[in-house]
Amino acid sequence: MRIRMAATWGCRSILMFALLLSMMVSSTTAFGLRKRDDSPQNVTYDGRSLFINGRRELLFSGSIHYPRSTPDMWPDLLDKARHGGLNTIQTYVFWNLHEPEKGKFNFEGNADLIKFIKLIQERGMYLILRLGPFIQAEWNHGGLPYWLRDVPGIYFRSNNEPFKLHMKEYVMRIVQMMKDNKFFASQGGPIILAQIENEYNQIQLAYDERGIEYVNWAAQMAVETNIGVPWIMCKQKEAPDPVINSCNGRHCGDTFLGPNKPYKPRVWTENWTVQYRVYGDPVSRRSAEDIGLSMARFFSKDGSVANYYMYHGGTNFGRNAAAFKVTGYYDAAPLDEYGMTKEPKWGHLRDVHRAINLCKKALIYGTSTTQKLNEFHEIRVYEKPGTPICAAFLFNNHSTEAVTINFRGKNFYVPGHSISIIPDCKNEVLNTDNIIAQHNYRTFTRSQLANNHEWEVFSEPIPTTAEVVPGNMTAPPELFTFLKDTTDYAWYTVSFDFDPEDLLKNGTLPNLHIFSFGHGLLAFVNGEYVGSGHGTSERAQFKMLIKGINLKAGKNEISIMAYVTGLHDSGAYMEHRFAGPAEVRIDGLETKMGHIELAKRRFKWGARAGLEGEKKEIYTEKGSKKVSWEKVGEKGRVGPALSWYKTRFTTPEGREPVAIRMTGMKKGMMWVNGNGLGRHWVDYKVRGTDEPSQDVFHIPRSFLNPRDNLLVIFEEEPSNPENIQIELVSRDTVCSYVHDFFAPAVQSWNDKPGDQEGELQTSEPLSKPHASVKCPNKKKIISVDFASFGNPSGDCGSFQLGNCTFDAALTRDVVEKACLGKESCKLPVDPELFGAAPRACSALPFKTIAIQVKCSY
Repeated sequence: MRIRMAATWGCRSILMFALLLSMMVSSTTAFGLRKRDDSPQNVTYDGRSLFINGRRELLFSGSIHYPRSTPDMWPDLLDKARHGGLNTIQTYVFWNLHEPEKGKFNFEGNADLIKFIKLIQERGMYLILRLGPFIQAEWNHGGLPYWLRDVPGIYFRSNNEPFKLHMKEYVMRIVQMMKDNKFFASQGGPIILAQIENEYNQIQLAYDERGIEYVNWAAQMAVETNIGVPWIMCKQKEAPDPVINSCNGRHCGDTFLGPNKPYKPRVWTENWTVQYRVYGDPVSRRSAEDIGLSMARFFSKDGSVANYYMYHGGTNFGRNAAAFKVTGYYDAAPLDEYGMTKEPKWGHLRDVHRAINLCKKALIYGTSTTQKLNEFHEIRVYEKPGTPICAAFLFNNHSTEAVTINFRGKNFYVPGHSISIIPDCKNEVLNTDNIIAQHNYRTFTRSQLANNHEWEVFSEPIPTTAEVVPGNMTAPPELFTFLKDTTDYAWYTVSFDFDPEDLLKNGTLPNLHIFSFGHGLLAFVNGEYVGSGHGTSERAQFKMLIKGINLKAGKNEISIMAYVTGLHDSGAYMEHRFAGPAEVRIDGLETKMGHIELAKRRFKWGARAGLEGEKKEIYTEKGSKKVSWEKVGEKGRVGPALSWYKTRFTTPEGREPVAIRMTGMKKGMMWVNGNGLGRHWVDYKVRGTDEPSQDVFHIPRSFLNPRDNLLVIFEEEPSNPENIQIELVSRDTVCSYVHDFFAPAVQSWNDKPGDQEGELQTSEPLSKPHASVKCPNKKKIISVDFASFGNPSGDCGSFQLGNCTFDAALTRDVVEKACLGKESCKLPVDPELFGAAPRACSALPFKTIAIQVKCSY
């Protein structure tokens, strides 16, 4: 038996060695650890799995990022994750959130990492802690604090002494915090894995040898912290021993090349439940069926740890979104942006976890065999000789065509692109394409209490060169360096003398031409707004041409409000990215050159970071009194660019999540009671459509006062706030859509105890599947909006009758008797309940029940 362990961790006891022998482990790496009763234990691994508390474990994990929700939301999110079949939570640690200024630390509010971990521990769940400290995560600057850019001689994520010095200081601080709170498994805490660095493999190539040296240093530095649990690196093909390399992607069961050493387990750190969005992207989707298939495939091929990224995405509050990333994050994850279960994704994955867990003993202790039937079809079996322990996975990789696979004398119908899971090699408990879980539909309803708005406006003054400091620069300063991530906005001003005789003889007015490295800007000539422009996530730099500007005789002022949409979150040499205007030209003139280059040495530039409203914090109760507000003018009138709008609203009724719909607005930022909701950019349309990239934004209930609330919006473009609306968010439309050939619900199956270990028993009759619906938050079913047995079609919220429909009145009556007034109900998919079959049903291969109900308090 071969045991690998880092020298710094020392030798383990003879007792531990004997335990490993008794577990028949071929080779392991020992780390320190925790029991579920919070007493210190060892975490070990071999090529098959982790050992936790001396037992092999299969880990179902979900990413929930504490700063993308609020502390009031955390308990509910974690409870839903646990009830969804997860036993592990994964989160990054956000360096720039915790140390925004060198030596000044923040661990309060939604930065309270300690509180978040304690809530995980209270629920008996494990934690995978991704320290980074670079995280990407579509988070501003990839989690790196801006002040790092000001360190002399620094190169991020390279064998660079200044970067390594600050990175190590931060990692050590976080590690010590975890140790002080006894959070590592070796101390009885929930942390069973820790990650150093993040998706470095491709970045490494840009640094040649310095990249290899850096990744080796990072691994050694991490191991030497002696935290007593394994370290991992995601998307790092050659993770230095004893660090485990892991996979990120959608189908790591087939795309992962595997651990770089045979004694390391297969770990999947990111199973992407959807795709994050940048401005211009359509809504991202990934089906529950495909995610379920990917999980079953991974565990059927010796997978041991799999994490959903994201399980709950949440919100990029304030200025936390990276460049050109929308404010809502992974809204189509199993838990949506508001923390509500998105069905059937949440429920179907819960069922997949249950089905895989029924195979656990076979997967962990069995010997695997693979039978490749043809190009598309495969049977994988795990079996422990001499025992009933056996599990099978029937894989159909054809994208559309179903197949019947004969396995051990029994035929199993396997739809296209799916896996049938057979935990005892006899009974199918789930096929990943067949969804027994309920569906739901999200609605936004205008609040009855919160929409009597009376808007007031304060407009930012447009500065001149004499009014900004300094006013003697020879060119516009680079934007990132000038802002230092303290604000999105900076003023650039330049003045020049103009002689009307320079106008073209045909009377054509001159043009203003601006080239910028990004991200966007608004231009003013002599205090008047003349236009705006911006780049994209693919190409931040852009050119802007404003035709026919009015100049006056003598001195003229060009004022430019340049902005960023967050710092970049990925790539090599991040510390050398730049933004802001680089070329400013007046052309179309009757001069020798035909134009005036204003970004040249003979012109004096002024620059100032930030807005007056920001500096006075007029988005807070106290700060709002520092400026004079005016009532917004008559209905329909568009206000000037760079305006702040203020109103008050009553706290919305009920307990549902709250959102603000920014109809009529264009781009800026939003605050409720001083809490930053994030950036809005409603005017940025989805490519090829007239739909906004995002126009509805989350207002967490914890941001609201008991009765009265202050809403402040900064709007960059000329706009009118009169159509803004506060809304309630719910998933009270609940549906079930089940075919009669589906297997019974996986929850009805259990392992038989004692000598019959490995065999299954069920608590319900196996003859028929059931349609079931359950209301959220202890609400009750108040109406049945659709009920059909036969071949209905459509989706939850838009069902339609088919040509085979059993007695409609009888069907509705049966469903209403079973469901009305209850929190949940369940009906067998049984034709005998619904009367005689119509003639149109005679040729149908299977029959379907569709139910749609409305829930309420």
